[in-house]
Amino acid sequence: MFAYNDLIGVPFVDGGRDMNGLDCWGLVKLCFMRQGIQLKDYAISARDLAAISHKMEEDSYEWQKIESPEPGCLVAIRTSNEMWANHAGVCIDTERFIHAYAFTDVAVARIRRWKSHIAGFYRYKGGEGT
Repeated sequence: MFAYNDLIGVPFVDGGRDMNGLDCWGLVKLCFMRQGIQLKDYAISARDLAAISHKMEEDSYEWQKIESPEPGCLVAIRTSNEMWANHAGVCIDTERFIHAYAFTDVAVARIRRWKSHIAGFYRYKGGEGT
């Protein structure tokens, strides 16, 4: 498990990668770093949903889809039905995940509430450029 309580309430900042502000990928990178995993970074605006979706799908080979949520896994989320996924968070247990979202800053959310938007749960298996 990774520590996350200090992340709750950190402001959402497009391109944010530290405790002064995080976007969803910045938060994911930080949570995985706390698990000893270094993820690559992406220089994509959090507002460019199509580019995010394209990059997430393109790099999906680095992730193993799992059937159900587990602590520390990636949650791939689609905020638009027209995309594969364009938002991400990290499970803190089997019922909740943490994410950085423009409307809530960094917050814990219930998987049940987001169920219709969740594209899947993924374990990192590694890849080039990490």
